[in-house]
Amino acid sequence: MKHTVLVAIGGNALVLDGESGSVARQIERSLEFGELVADLVADGWRVLVTHGNGPQVGYILRRGELVASEAVSEGLPELPLWLAVADSQGGIGHMLTLAIDQALERRGIDRCAVALLTHCEVDSDDPAFTEPTKPIGSAMTAEVAHRRVADEGWTVHETHPGSYRRVVPSPRPHRIVEATEIRALLHRGAVVVAAGGGGIPVARTAGEWRSLDAVIDKDRASVLLASSVGVGTVILVTGVDEVYAGYGTPDQRALRRTSPEELRTLLAAGEFPAGSMGPKVESALDFVEGGGLHAIITSLPRLREALRGTTGTHLFPPGHQEPAPDTPLKTKRSST
Repeated sequence: MKHTVLVAIGGNALVLDGESGSVARQIERSLEFGELVADLVADGWRVLVTHGNGPQVGYILRRGELVASEAVSEGLPELPLWLAVADSQGGIGHMLTLAIDQALERRGIDRCAVALLTHCEVDSDDPAFTEPTKPIGSAMTAEVAHRRVADEGWTVHETHPGSYRRVVPSPRPHRIVEATEIRALLHRGAVVVAAGGGGIPVARTAGEWRSLDAVIDKDRASVLLASSVGVGTVILVTGVDEVYAGYGTPDQRALRRTSPEELRTLLAAGEFPAGSMGPKVESALDFVEGGGLHAIITSLPRLREALRGTTGTHLFPPGHQEPAPDTPLKTKRSST
């Protein structure tokens, strides 16, 4: 589906490092994002939005843990991780769709945003279930992290020097269950918010669906969804305007137009760590090598510029030297 772009943002796009993560702050960030999406629609793009939920799903789980000692006497049910993923999908989807609708209306654009609760099929035997790697929740000091391990049985990783986060299983996604419905909504002109938090992990056993406790990597789920519905361009949002080779060294250079061969070579050389740019680079490669037209890695404020080709790291399929032919359509505006 040409003229369609998938924009994948992290849950930390709504909760910046060092912020409290209050609902009011997340709404403020959602409003800012809504303006960016409306700009893309005004430029003629059909837009599909996916989002992470790392901070938010951690908040939901922690609330449950804080009242766990009184849960039985109060008749409160246990809160599994898969339900926290579903809860975060609904909450973030609500904030994003209202923000996008408001921004579209202000521009006189006759479109509507729709958040679709999305399930993602995984393998219940995926090794990830015995090797947790996906960070969720807020950053912790070493003292707090060690206490959580001892008292709550958490698995924690040092994500940055002196900074720790809880980690949970992150299996590879195999299928977006609602892909056909998402494609139909895009064809109707809706701005679709889907696959929140990578989707709710489910597996099919003996003809029945079963929910699994995990958080799927949002970028991997995003490129799977994009390929499933035929999206032409994928933008993986990160904290820098472009991907760099030799990042932080005197030989640092920005990768503006690159090829799968170059990225594969740099990835194999350890240029993109697994806990940093690695998953985004891998996801971009999976997309273009799987038939996608154009993958972009850039920062959130540069979305519009990146689609115009003036910033960002751009990856095309093997043999393509020029930007893929995915020019946006003229946007229909309301008569009001």
